Amino acid sequence: MSSEPDVPGRTPGAAIEELLRVMARLRGPGGCPWDARQTLETLKPFLIEETYEVLDAIEADDRDEHREELGDLLLQVVFQARLREEEGAFAFGDVVETLIAKLVRRHPHVFQGAEVRTPDAVLKRWEAIKASEKGETPRSVLAGVPRQLPALQRAQQVQGRAARVGFDWTETRDVAAKVEEEWAETRAALDKGDPKAFEEEIGDLLFAIVNLCRFQGIQAEQALDRATGKFIRRFQAIEERLRARGQAPQDLSLAELDALWEAAKREERA
Repeated sequence: MSSEPDVPGRTPGAAIEELLRVMARLRGPGGCPWDARQTLETLKPFLIEETYEVLDAIEADDRDEHREELGDLLLQVVFQARLREEEGAFAFGDVVETLIAKLVRRHPHVFQGAEVRTPDAVLKRWEAIKASEKGETPRSVLAGVPRQLPALQRAQQVQGRAARVGFDWTETRDVAAKVEEEWAETRAALDKGDPKAFEEEIGDLLFAIVNLCRFQGIQAEQALDRATGKFIRRFQAIEERLRARGQAPQDLSLAELDALWEAAKREERA
């Protein structure tokens, strides 16, 4: 095995082969004690963490960071495939071959001369081919939406699947009216002082807002994440200003903090 992990001019295939050899060495006799102890269960949190770090790199438009984080994500795929290979179930090559076959099978308009004219038509054909692969008609068009998705993303996927079979609004104003309706019901539950009803109604309101995002072609998860990032930037600007004065946020009244907040907003927009 080469001692140099990055050989200029190495082909993608050779690089993957070297990566697999490195992984086998780490898991093998005389390898890394930490890597040797890992299981599919212990690796789950790392898979999630690395996925979000890739998203952070994309959001920052940092190409070097993106390259590195994609490597860390690939490591999780290689690591899990290695564990399955040790069980005698399948190897990394089987993962790749399965993916290649799926891509070719689900793109007949590219590889078999079938004709489709729009991205929506491609998506519908993809779903039809996917259903035929299962050998049976799914009991629900909503089957297969991962339960572990973040709540906003899961809601948007559920709504999108329902929309594909025609269960959708036709006008943006109708979607917005549904948001207003759910907001009125949320306010009523709040005024009534019923925590259980309020939880249900605010859930309906969030679902309606996600639907409005979807209808407008916006990813609700991304929209909320960016709003959270904006809050963090502005709040940290307040903290920085207060540190320069030898103060902390808890030293000020809400009115004073609000004035600083408005100043931070103006500076950000300037």
